[in-house]
Amino acid sequence: MSVDFSSLTLDALLPFILVGFGAQIVDGALGMAFGLICNTLLVAVIGLSPARASANIHIVETFTTAISGISHVLHGNVDKRLFFRLLVPGLIGGVSGAYLLTNLDGDTVKPFVLGYLIAVGIYLLVRGLLFSAPRGKPKVVEPLGLVGGFLDAAGGGGWGPIVTSNLLVQGLEPRRVVGTVNAVEFFLTATVSATFIWHLGLEDFATATIGLLIGGVIAAPLGAVMAKRIPTTVMLVLVGAVLTITSTYGFIRAVL
Repeated sequence: MSVDFSSLTLDALLPFILVGFGAQIVDGALGMAFGLICNTLLVAVIGLSPARASANIHIVETFTTAISGISHVLHGNVDKRLFFRLLVPGLIGGVSGAYLLTNLDGDTVKPFVLGYLIAVGIYLLVRGLLFSAPRGKPKVVEPLGLVGGFLDAAGGGGWGPIVTSNLLVQGLEPRRVVGTVNAVEFFLTATVSATFIWHLGLEDFATATIGLLIGGVIAAPLGAVMAKRIPTTVMLVLVGAVLTITSTYGFIRAVL
């Protein structure tokens, strides 16, 4: 691993610390958006390749999701049965997506996925604003883990939007959805990071990555507290809004 320590000044790190902090607050509370926010920054602003950006994000998320997952467990936000139903399919999908991204161009499918996420975001937003919060038992779990893990690795973000939003649509309690999805994400990001490192090495561990890591680790414990205290209808509206905005932005970038 090669790190240019001379570039690690406060001025250079601060923007990425702030982005990492803000992205992790959103992710910890709503179960999504850390990868999407950071991937947009690293690819569009910093100019990293999609594979390198996704690798850096997953290295950072290995640490942030560990802290976030532990915090959610301590606050009683994790459903054990749901955790294990998501875990294995998520790992299989994640390794497959990482392998694909390091060998093929995965941008072709991105507009279709983002279009689907926009529709889900609008549905959750409308549901939270106009209807009572749904309640039910999850019927579709394992396929969500597989697809979410695959798209997360292939696109630098997607586990939360795919899995969290679809479990909320099925009527699960939001705080348990967010807590469980965050807890599983640690194992997913650790596995995906190892896959990327195997194929790409550890070169260019950039200032951006270290800054995102510092900000994300500081914010990670706070999300679990927020997830426990935000009312269900408010959670649906917030998830729908974040999902719609980030997916619409990504969709416009993908098709232009």
